[in-house]
Amino acid sequence: MKIERLVSTMLSCIISEHMKFKRTFIKKLTIIAPIILVLFCAAVNQGQYIESGSFGYFYTIIFPAILPLMCSGVINKDLKKSKYRNILCLPFDPANLWTSKLIVCMWFSFLSCIIFLITAAIGGAIFGTQFSFLTGIKAIFLIFITTLWQIPLSLFLTDRFGMITAFLLNFIATTVGVVLAVSPSIWLAFPYAITSRLMCPVINVLPNSLPVPVGSPLKDSSVLVPGFIVSIALFIIISALTALWFKKREAK
Repeated sequence: MKIERLVSTMLSCIISEHMKFKRTFIKKLTIIAPIILVLFCAAVNQGQYIESGSFGYFYTIIFPAILPLMCSGVINKDLKKSKYRNILCLPFDPANLWTSKLIVCMWFSFLSCIIFLITAAIGGAIFGTQFSFLTGIKAIFLIFITTLWQIPLSLFLTDRFGMITAFLLNFIATTVGVVLAVSPSIWLAFPYAITSRLMCPVINVLPNSLPVPVGSPLKDSSVLVPGFIVSIALFIIISALTALWFKKREAK
């Protein structure tokens, strides 16, 4: 019964949280931005290398920008208007309320990834593919998983320091990660480099959208499992810590 009650409570929180963003800029951003990116790559490259180019721009520039903006929108919906008074007065555990915000952000993130994958595949079918659709699925899955931990972090940073800080930190750190991704001894120690490193053996494209050189150690696919595990572990740890932090906020 306790488990059923907990599941019912979480579903209520998630549905309520998701309904807040119907026809909002945040929801439109997750849908429109990936499509615009692929169209931009098609125009700039005149249809050539549209898949590899759009994937490179997506995980190094567009997605790192979308995530903090998305999280800021979810946080500011309740923070700016009422300082969370409108939700902390509800008969729910504050940790569940925080988790519902996290899950809604995960859904928006997943939706953005799927829309990008489909749009890029359509562009590849029209102008010529650089890799198979199954490879694209594998790549977008890893992009989604290896950036999950950034969601609870961006939610926390937006609450404590504001949207601009969350955006700049995520964007700058991702840029640094792109540089460190090619370093065999550093990339795993700097989480923002994981996505860029894992994309090299998956789609055979460097973060700058150029092909990975023949015989390069960056083609080594053994990095996939460690990168996946570290990303999931970070997501669980940061999610748990931020949920506990938000739970204590009720007493303040």
